[in-house]
Amino acid sequence: MMKTVLAATVALSLTGASLALAQQAPASGGTGWRPSIEDVEAFTDARIAGLKAGLKLNAEQEKNWPAFEAAMRDLAKDRADRMKARMERMAALREARRGGDNAQSGPDAIARLRQNADAMTTRAASLKKLADAAEPLYKSLDEGQKHRFGMLLRMGGRGGQHWHRRG
Repeated sequence: MMKTVLAATVALSLTGASLALAQQAPASGGTGWRPSIEDVEAFTDARIAGLKAGLKLNAEQEKNWPAFEAAMRDLAKDRADRMKARMERMAALREARRGGDNAQSGPDAIARLRQNADAMTTRAASLKKLADAAEPLYKSLDEGQKHRFGMLLRMGGRGGQHWHRRG
């Protein structure tokens, strides 16, 4: 049991650390490494596998896993799509600036506020779907599994920075 939890913890920590390092630009001013679509998919697979391994589900609990896993993958895909769209917008803006097109200076402050609001609404809906899919699984877990679920879910998210006790 402890080996499985340890293996899941290591897998999630490495995944989180890789993503955290990927987001930091080098001091030389370069753009740094950005994960490819394949990288994001691999990290998602590792996160989901680590979470499942750490939970040690029984046969009855396994029935609730597919809906939760699908919601996790949908959330990851939505995030990857948003990142790709943002990178494409930024590349188009850089290209327009290189071409001397000052009219293409990017959205004004109000347009950016609206874009951010739309993005938050989309993310909120995705998180609600995840919560709805996770609820039956979570309710079927024993207290130890619930504790591990919370820890492992936080460890894999946002570069692993949530791996500390709040309060």
